[in-house]
Amino acid sequence: MNLEGKVALITGGAGGIGKGIATAMIKHGAKVVIVDINKEAGMSTQRQLSEFGSIHFMEKDISLRESASEIINEALAQFGQLDILVNNAHASRQAPFIETTPQDFELSFHTGFYPTVNLMQAAYEQLKKNKGFVINFASGAGISGQVNQSSYASAKEAIRGLTRTVANEWAKDGINVNLISPIAKTEGVQQWREKFPEQYEKVVSGIPLGRMGDPEKDIGEVAVFLSSESSSYITGQTIMVDGGTLKLT
Repeated sequence: MNLEGKVALITGGAGGIGKGIATAMIKHGAKVVIVDINKEAGMSTQRQLSEFGSIHFMEKDISLRESASEIINEALAQFGQLDILVNNAHASRQAPFIETTPQDFELSFHTGFYPTVNLMQAAYEQLKKNKGFVINFASGAGISGQVNQSSYASAKEAIRGLTRTVANEWAKDGINVNLISPIAKTEGVQQWREKFPEQYEKVVSGIPLGRMGDPEKDIGEVAVFLSSESSSYITGQTIMVDGGTLKLT
């Protein structure tokens, strides 16, 4: 669980689960690069976490394909290497499927699936050089088929398929590629609660451990494990960090 000497890049790192992961990783010794479109939140997170170690914030729109190489190059310029890639960022709009538009699908795929593809490809040489780790994000919305989330669930399941395939292809390079499927208390979850209160209460009531996860202590610590030598024999897996809500077989 020691990340000393490693450099981690986390998208969507200014808040929510991304910030929780950044916090956990920097406390475990990693140098951290956070990428976010929200400059104010990103700078605030950089200030907060700088007391624990080295952190660099960059404001980038990851929906643009050219951003991927720019992000990797800036991370290398800042810290000289890249060992851990966490593709956490994702935006979506929720609506019944019959009301979901092509633009809704484009939003979800262009902020979630395609940035995951682009950053993995841009980071490959560094990850191969350092026998690195990739953490992508799945969702119970896709695994269970959550109502009103067709665009989000579709992109998340596409990321799962991509991850399993790349894990097999990159195993020979010593790169571990895994997924976390989380349930955690974030700003986005609060917005979802306000828009779909009945759906939210149904999800919480179905969590066997009886609570939403903590972005740092619950999700972040698992991300640290999946980025450490302790997980070197795990790849291509979906790790359910959801209080026991779903059981993959």
